Amino acid sequence: MREALDQWNFVIAAYAVGVLGTLVMIAWSWISMRRAEKRRDESRRR
Repeated sequence: MREALDQWNFVIAAYAVGVLGTLVMIAWSWISMRRAEKRRDESRRR
């Protein structure tokens, strides 16, 4: 009998890290975009 590591745990973890990282980057970009639009609108009012 030979014990081997189950590779699926690593595959699932890699996908989870990738998806989570992508979602964080989308949220960060969206927040940055909203801030930039707000600054642009404020500068146009002056």
